[in-house]
Amino acid sequence: MIQKVKICDTTLRDGQQSLLATRLSLEDILSVAEQMDQIGFYSMEVWGGATFDSCMRFLNEDPWERLRQLRKTIKNTKLQMLLRGQNLLGYRHYADDVVDEFVKRSVANGIDIIRIFDALNDLRNVERSLYATKKEGAHAQVAISYTNSPVHNMNYFVNICKDIKEMGADSICIKDMSGILYPFDAYELVSLIKKATALPVELHCHYTSGMAAMSYLKAVEAGCDILDCAISPMALSASQPADETMIASFAGTKYDTGIDIDALAALAEKFKLIRQEYHKFDLASPQVDPNVLRYQMPGGMISNFISQLREGNALDRLPEVLEEVPRVRADMGYPPLVTPSSQMVGSQALLNVLGGERYKMTTNEIKNYFRGEYGQPPAPVNEQIRKKVIGDEQPITCRPADLLPPQLEAAKNELGVYMETMEDLLSYCLFPQVAKDFLKTRLAGKTNVEFNMVHGAGKPVSYVPI
Repeated sequence: MIQKVKICDTTLRDGQQSLLATRLSLEDILSVAEQMDQIGFYSMEVWGGATFDSCMRFLNEDPWERLRQLRKTIKNTKLQMLLRGQNLLGYRHYADDVVDEFVKRSVANGIDIIRIFDALNDLRNVERSLYATKKEGAHAQVAISYTNSPVHNMNYFVNICKDIKEMGADSICIKDMSGILYPFDAYELVSLIKKATALPVELHCHYTSGMAAMSYLKAVEAGCDILDCAISPMALSASQPADETMIASFAGTKYDTGIDIDALAALAEKFKLIRQEYHKFDLASPQVDPNVLRYQMPGGMISNFISQLREGNALDRLPEVLEEVPRVRADMGYPPLVTPSSQMVGSQALLNVLGGERYKMTTNEIKNYFRGEYGQPPAPVNEQIRKKVIGDEQPITCRPADLLPPQLEAAKNELGVYMETMEDLLSYCLFPQVAKDFLKTRLAGKTNVEFNMVHGAGKPVSYVPI
């Protein structure tokens, strides 16, 4: 039986997020987008994740305009995005009216496939965005956040996938953000999911440990339908396996992707030049990191530790921090280390080591986690630690978003004259300060241009907000 493998290219989202700190500009993206559209990828992941925040915070770009430009340029390939469930593209839960409108506008502006996940695999945090995606007529893919722990076994993941099917998902993704899915485990997991759900399965692995390509091969042998890959200059390390490598591996077999590898050669040359332009953000290690198999941390976590410890003149304490991460994770009920739980676990590990006493200092996010405001942890938390962090407070047991009042109307009043479109309002809901600064600058720039045109001042001058 022919089982043609499909390729989702992640270069413009997770590839650049993993290797170039999400700094790739729209100008550079559009210089290659049309050529990428001709390759024959099943889909291209181009939006979501950290790209939304980064557009406004670092690039002075409107993320919605980026999506519209991509949709205008890419006519033959499905556009895909990553959505953090009830967190959308931010780092906390948002009210249901924000989720509904955000999904509606994402699809209206060009997204075909929405990959939805929750950091804790709490499907209550996924259901609203899944239903909104289905309502808008887009493909709703739900991802399981893959990890290893005493509670994360095959039965755990298969049972979640059964529930995902019952919720009405169109496909399932295994999201291996740390690169810790062993090849033979990939074979077993894909086999079990396919048998239990009969849904299309997509595999997303980071190359951090060096195992991802082997895991892809075994997954395909087990019936995996779609693989996430990136163009070779934007692949490997903390990114995904290379398009060219995986396409060549299956060429001439029953899994043949149907993609001409030669068509990727010119594209790869362009990306080599593009990557060179971002050298100051290119901090990815060119080597694999087997330590990820011990600590299960995404590649960016260790880099963040090194940066923060160096600033505090405490780099010699890195081994202590790395050893503390699994202990904190166990205290918190073994959350998978993916945004935002990876940031919470990492920050607390640092505080525990540098503070001289475990949980002497805690962040507000950690307090909210132990209050249940992020959802149900995969396993019971350490009750002694919970009591130390939040005292006698009782954690909530309902879906966290049930406690959130509608947000759109209040946000509209707060944003005032800076709101020109519903998309502007959504940007503000997700990132209030970042979006407001961006929209202020945009409005000031327009006002300045209009003033010069009216008063015949010639070429617009740069506007410097005071």
